[in-house]
Amino acid sequence: MRVLMFGWEFPPFNSGGLGVACLGLTKALAQEGVEVLFVLPRKLPVSSSSMRFLFADQEAKVTVKNLDLLLTPYITSHGYEEARRRHGSSLYGTGLFAEVHRYARLAEEIARREDFDVIHAHDWLSFGAGLAAKEVSGKPLVVHVHATEFDRTGGNTINQYVYEKEREGLHAADRVVTVSTFTKQMVVDHYGVNPTKISVIHNAVEHDERRCAPSGFLALKNEGTKIVLFVGRLTLQKGPDYFLRAAKRVLTYDRSILFLMAGAGDMERQIMEEAAYLGIADRVLFLGFLRDEELGEVYRSADLFVMPSVSEPFGITPLEALSYGTPVLISKQAGVGEVLPHALKVDFWDIEEMANQILAALSYPVLREVLIDEGKRDAARCSWQDSARSVITLYQHLLGPSY
Repeated sequence: MRVLMFGWEFPPFNSGGLGVACLGLTKALAQEGVEVLFVLPRKLPVSSSSMRFLFADQEAKVTVKNLDLLLTPYITSHGYEEARRRHGSSLYGTGLFAEVHRYARLAEEIARREDFDVIHAHDWLSFGAGLAAKEVSGKPLVVHVHATEFDRTGGNTINQYVYEKEREGLHAADRVVTVSTFTKQMVVDHYGVNPTKISVIHNAVEHDERRCAPSGFLALKNEGTKIVLFVGRLTLQKGPDYFLRAAKRVLTYDRSILFLMAGAGDMERQIMEEAAYLGIADRVLFLGFLRDEELGEVYRSADLFVMPSVSEPFGITPLEALSYGTPVLISKQAGVGEVLPHALKVDFWDIEEMANQILAALSYPVLREVLIDEGKRDAARCSWQDSARSVITLYQHLLGPSY
């Protein structure tokens, strides 16, 4: 079985969990004997023994000038315009949505040339490419929802164009995959998709032995400093402002606790200014975007990981934290809670309760041990191999008994 898969990021050139999810799923599909042709919008120095990469701006022989696309993970219309100004407006399309359209045109040409059985597109920037490939090939299309416009904006002032593109892809697809039941319900409620068309397939993490450099926070830890960690994009969706407000309340009771924030995003300056405004800048350390061993080091150093997302379709970071033996506190608005029954949970807006749970996790060793032991067992049940097998079953259902 051969799958033509459309995405827009892949490690190490990723800005968030989508690329990590694509890597985990495609590796597991390859291990199950599925051949994946993974299409990215533009040429990147990525490689994998599990699949063949196609780059839209290199592979497609289409008469379109300047094919180097400005599609980047989680980009907004405003973000596109900023990037366009930095790179020179004459080289790129007139807006983000023009670039989405160009990616679809390139995908159409690739679909005419390649031999494949099924199409699989990840999130709205790739939905147009998937639809174009379906139109020229007649092959079935699976669209994979990792986040919706309602998640990215917290339901406030959604971009109508993005919403329409998501809705178009969801209704035109032969099958929809969502990463949680939480997201499935959102797709049903906000996009009017028949629930019988949607399959819930949870994300996972790789369970290889976790190795990382000795902690740079060892001296602080030896002095008794407790560390609370946030990892994620500094955007409205991830709730970094709620994390800071909870930190303010915690520090009212214990000024020795250190709060680490790893990530970057459009709220970065705002969050730094808010830390100063709250009078806690000396107890909050901004680490920027981390990956690999550096990220592993901060996971391992933390006494508690907090994910206060406003709307989180899944959320791989709590599984990553648990793989390093760090207990987690997650918002009730996160799909990952479906596979972590023993995690601490709180409504993202309930700052008082969030602070209470942070203090409890740091103050009671028995609670911490239970959270670690049970949480690691829960996380270990999440397997990319199981996710891949569920995806293959879906493909086989679309393709018929011969597969």
